[in-house]
Amino acid sequence: MQPLVPFVRDSALGPHDALVDALRAAMPDIDLQIHADIPIDRLGEPTVAIVDGPSIEQLSTIANLRLVQSTWAGVEAILPAVPDGVEVARMVDPQLGLTMAEAVLAWTLYLHRDMPRYARQQRQADWVEHVPVRASNRRVGILGLGALGRLAGETLRDQNFDVAGWSRSRKTIDGIACFDDEPGGGGIDALLERSDIVVNLLPDTPATVGLLGTEAFARMPPGASLINFGRGPTVDDDALLAALDGDLETGAHLDHAVLDVFVTEPLPDDHPYWGHPRVTVLPHISGPTSTDTAAVIAAENVRAFLADGTLPIDAIVDRTRGY
Repeated sequence: MQPLVPFVRDSALGPHDALVDALRAAMPDIDLQIHADIPIDRLGEPTVAIVDGPSIEQLSTIANLRLVQSTWAGVEAILPAVPDGVEVARMVDPQLGLTMAEAVLAWTLYLHRDMPRYARQQRQADWVEHVPVRASNRRVGILGLGALGRLAGETLRDQNFDVAGWSRSRKTIDGIACFDDEPGGGGIDALLERSDIVVNLLPDTPATVGLLGTEAFARMPPGASLINFGRGPTVDDDALLAALDGDLETGAHLDHAVLDVFVTEPLPDDHPYWGHPRVTVLPHISGPTSTDTAAVIAAENVRAFLADGTLPIDAIVDRTRGY
């Protein structure tokens, strides 16, 4: 008999047939079943579940669960739904890193080449040229130097941007100035103070909630911009709006914000970000899960665990840190 592995997905999210099909194709030797289709008397069999949207109700019924393989890179929504003592593996997919790095490069170039300014001029029928800044003179700062941040930083570096990054622990990356919170590491303030464009790729943890607020924005150079591809709670929305409001000559400190993640998603219809002339709103599309590659990675991890209990060490979440 093939081992039974439940596919868990919050019913509010709707089905994800393409991912289920890809998972079944990647693990023909495993009986992957949607949780709702599994008879109650068989829910004691599985020791591992694949989760594509956390459901406390579904996970609580799997009595002998030992490992949750997530299809998401972020785990802040998953951890509260997973029973204590159960390991959680986030999705570590090289394709996700490439997709995110591409998005970081695209929107950094958007800001670097003054696209928001030209869009504002178009609305006012202003024909005004601006001398472009060389990439080597544009200072970009990456918050978070994990797998995603490192690749994004290297991609920008290879396009001749002046790149720096910050992480809590010390990192060394060729051609990238690395700041950290260890003695002599300069800290996040040093990163913010030298960055014309700040790219946030930090996870959502208690330590990152509200990290980018009034004080942080004040430390950024006048006319700097923000890209948030990490998590919504890292940014204090009121502080960001205050830093963006007005002309740069009459009070606005930041020039533009490209926002892909928010505290509440979808972003409410009445949120001031929608109509703000210095904000670009994206519908959480900077780093989507790649169905085909994620299915193969999840299948490999599940198969190894079922064979002899092997865990994907590089993907296992430290619950005390939240990532």
